[in-house]
Parts: sequence; C-alpha cells; structure tokens
Amino acid sequence: MKVLLLAGGYGTRLSEETEVRPKPMVEIGGMPIIWHIMKIYSYYGFNDFVILLGYKGYQIKEYFANYFLHQSNLTIDVKTGQMQVHSNSSEPWKVTLIDTGLNSMTGGRIKRAQEIIGDEPFMVTYGDGVADINICKLLEFHKSHGKAMTITSVQPDGRFGVLKIENGTKVVNFVEKIKGDGNNWINAGFFVCEPEVFDYIEGDDTIFEQDPLKNLAKDGEINTYMHEGFWKPMDTLRDKFLLQDLWETNKAPWRVW
Repeated sequence: MKVLLLAGGYGTRLSEETEVRPKPMVEIGGMPIIWHIMKIYSYYGFNDFVILLGYKGYQIKEYFANYFLHQSNLTIDVKTGQMQVHSNSSEPWKVTLIDTGLNSMTGGRIKRAQEIIGDEPFMVTYGDGVADINICKLLEFHKSHGKAMTITSVQPDGRFGVLKIENGTKVVNFVEKIKGDGNNWINAGFFVCEPEVFDYIEGDDTIFEQDPLKNLAKDGEINTYMHEGFWKPMDTLRDKFLLQDLWETNKAPWRVW
C-alpha cells in the first residue's frame, strides 16, 4: 500500500526555518522530520512512499536522490568516476516524488497522485507531524468498517478543526478551529483512504480538510481511529524545540524503530 506524504506547503508559521527549506526538511535530531515520519511507517512494513511536492520541492528531490550515497561507505576513483559501495544502511524505501504545483491546496496535491494510486487503497499524512501510532492497528480498523476513509483523531489543545462523532466511531461532521474543552477530537492526519475518495476532490484549489472531508462525513463514509497516545505537529519554532528536546533526551515517543 502506498503512503502519500503532503510536503508542498509554505510553512509560514515556521518562517525562521522555511525561508531556506521546505518544512518537511526541517531537522529533528539531525534528520528531516519527513524522515522520522517515513521511519514510523517503515517500522510497520510500509515502504512505498509518494511525496507530494510544492514549495522548494527540489530540495526534497535532491535529498532522496543522494540518500543512498549518504548512507554508504564508498571507494571512489576520482579519475575514472568509478564508485565501489562497501556497505549501505539505507532503508528499503521506494520513493516517488511528484511536483504538485506551487500553490495547490492539500486536496489538489492528493488528486494529482490519482494516476499513480490507481484503484488501490492508500494512506495519507502530513509531512510535519509525528505520533506513536500503530499503523497496522490503524489499517486493521479501517478494513473492519468498510467506509471510504479512516481519519485518525486525537484530543488536542483546541487549535484545530473538530470532528463530530456519533455511534462510537462514525464521523458525521467536520468543523474548523473550534476551541476544545477536553471532549473534542481533532484531525491528526494519518488517513487511510479507498480510491473513491478521489471523487470528492475537484482540483488544485480544493482544500482536503474542507469540502472533501465534510462531504465524506455527510455521506457517512468516514470513521475515526481514536489515538490516545502521543501526537505532535511541527507548526512553530516552539514545536520544533519541543520535538528536538524529546529526541535529545531519548524521550521521543514516535521513535518506535
């Protein structure tokens, strides 16, 4: 199953870092946060990634184009250009990199991957958030209910869009930015989607978190996987420092590998 990673936004709330690099390339513990996210999926056996590029996407292309080289011990004959690889510690990843437009919205970026996904189910997440989520349990839950989408939810600090849930796990509405009271559950990313989800996305200007999610919920096609563990998006410099501190003190809950 392919994993789509949204990696094209401007990251304006983290402008101290994103003036020079796309947000997914901001480093935690010396490695880009997108690497951390991919390591989570890879731990659970998902190694086929489609990265949806936009702002400064060439940097992400260059990173993965050279990843094998950077993870290898080499002998290079600089006269002939011949290179001998002695050992390599790269992960077993297949990485497809797609330019999805500089100003495309999240839904538009996902829609541009439709040809690559085809008629198979797929997963989606954002390129700037980590969690100690069990991906296998998430997928098992998705298969159990037969709906078009599973959306992972967490209880937040009140800054994000709120899911209205009935009958245990059925999502009936999606409302942007309502202050939480401890009983609200919000979109944490980590989606599992059936291919019919593409039918709810019109084009580049479609914001995935608005009409597509609202219409899927209205049609009774979303259930939520309630994650009660750790989840943290890297929205601000403060968030980056918090994640960095967790990593440096060996307290990073998302480090399941």
